[in-house]
Amino acid sequence: MKVASIQLAVVENDKEKTLEKAAIAVESCSDADLIILPEIWNIGFMSFDRYVGEAEELDGPTVTLMSGLAKKKGAYIHTGSFVENRNGRYYNTSLLLSPEGAIVAEYRKIHLFGYNSRETQLLTPGTEVAVAKTVFGNLGLATCFDLRFPELFRAMVDKGADMFLVCSAWPFPRLEAWSMLNRVRALENQCYLISANSAGLNGGSQFVGHSMVVDPWGTVLAGAGDQEMIVRTEIDTQAVAEARDTFPGLAGRRDFLNKCAC
Repeated sequence: MKVASIQLAVVENDKEKTLEKAAIAVESCSDADLIILPEIWNIGFMSFDRYVGEAEELDGPTVTLMSGLAKKKGAYIHTGSFVENRNGRYYNTSLLLSPEGAIVAEYRKIHLFGYNSRETQLLTPGTEVAVAKTVFGNLGLATCFDLRFPELFRAMVDKGADMFLVCSAWPFPRLEAWSMLNRVRALENQCYLISANSAGLNGGSQFVGHSMVVDPWGTVLAGAGDQEMIVRTEIDTQAVAEARDTFPGLAGRRDFLNKCAC
């Protein structure tokens, strides 16, 4: 399976140009089976004053563009996330699109970020875990701050996930935390993890970049620096089952802890 993670910088205050830029990047992933973009890349995560005015429904310009590209390229596309207007409430929403351009998974960010951020003031947290069955395995969706909550990733494993797709707008200076959490979430769940983080500046904040592809042993197979780039690599989808058979770490779980009010 060939994957491509697009580490993108927003064109400040110009959504149309950012959409064009993203489309060119997706088009350049000529042989990818799966393409993933960052969190709120179309306007920039830190553009809080634009959240409501630039919010979209699921048939809005961002999803329409990515759906057409998925169909054109015959690839799965994780849209990254965007601000969704859903019945008058606003969510940080990401979608997984099939090679036919159809929505196969919807995820609304559960853990909103409130540190030097207005996300918790403007958006509604999601309540549903999202795992999609595909020809390449079961793909679970998460967004940025979610990485700090291992219970979400275990919930995805319990729904059959063998690969995590994480879109993000992780800022400086927390590079070490970003790198560590990408690897640990893959390692402890014996899953692949593919992340697409933002690059560049938005609203005066610098994003940390360092998008990566991590294998079920916690090894980084491919990764970026802090500049715009596309991380490309090929993964063996059988490696998850092999890792779990070789070292049955997940088999040692104690189910009563899932219900423990400790």
